Amino acid sequence: MAILLNRNTRVLVQGFTGKIGSYHAEDMKRYGTKVVGGVTPGKGGQTHLGVPVFNTMKGAVRETGADASIVFVPPPFAADSIMEAADAGIKFCVCITDGIPSQDMMHVKRYMRRYRFEDRMKLIGPNCAGIITPGQALTGIMPGNIYLPGRVGIVGRSGTLGYEAASQMKALGIGVSTSVGIGGDPINGSSFKDMLELFERDEDTDAVVMIGEIGGPQEAEAAEWAKWNMKKPLIAYIAGLSAPKGKRMGHAGAIISAFGESAQEKVEILRGAGVAIVPTPAEFGSTVASVLAAHKKAA
Repeated sequence: MAILLNRNTRVLVQGFTGKIGSYHAEDMKRYGTKVVGGVTPGKGGQTHLGVPVFNTMKGAVRETGADASIVFVPPPFAADSIMEAADAGIKFCVCITDGIPSQDMMHVKRYMRRYRFEDRMKLIGPNCAGIITPGQALTGIMPGNIYLPGRVGIVGRSGTLGYEAASQMKALGIGVSTSVGIGGDPINGSSFKDMLELFERDEDTDAVVMIGEIGGPQEAEAAEWAKWNMKKPLIAYIAGLSAPKGKRMGHAGAIISAFGESAQEKVEILRGAGVAIVPTPAEFGSTVASVLAAHKKAA
């Protein structure tokens, strides 16, 4: 069991024949992901990396039965690609593209609301590392070899910190159920709260690591939800403790503009909600190990 992605998920690659799409599609196939085709307008009818290329998402879904897609389309056209995936009946879409204008993402968010909630495509990203269910499937750009299959979920805005957490956990023999990079843009498809709800319902996830950073209200909203709804242990790290107000970090969303958006304020909010805090990036593994041990002892 996993959230969103498993070994049976049938994946289409949007922007399939481009250099970046080809590189990562090949990597995904090597990992075991069921890449069943790709979409590049004007190149339909060709074969690429051993699977068919289609002109449109509707045609690709009709022919392959795909239920997921990953977007490697340049920023000016990426929003249209996401909406095309939604129209084609894709269940969840990962958008890797960095640099999509915020106004385009606002249009995407409004567009998605035309679908009933239960039929609405789940969007991960943009500007994200993607998603991996270790030992089953990878729909993203993360290095699959650092993830050990297991029972701890990871969700983060920062891809590299997610890699660091997985690597430290693997060194201690702690595996990952699913790891999701939700992306660092101020307007994204899925929030921390959205992912925590899925992990809480997943019978094969015992605890969750949440990796946040300065800027935006998502971590505070997730803390409030977890305080009243989450029975599984939640462990959090917030990047940017030394960043002054108004300082922008690497992500478009990582800038402090209001109360509750600095790293220290977020840590206090999370701690007040009963969340275990990872003090430094070097202590992901040891903190997760101690929380799991304490939870097992209490049970």
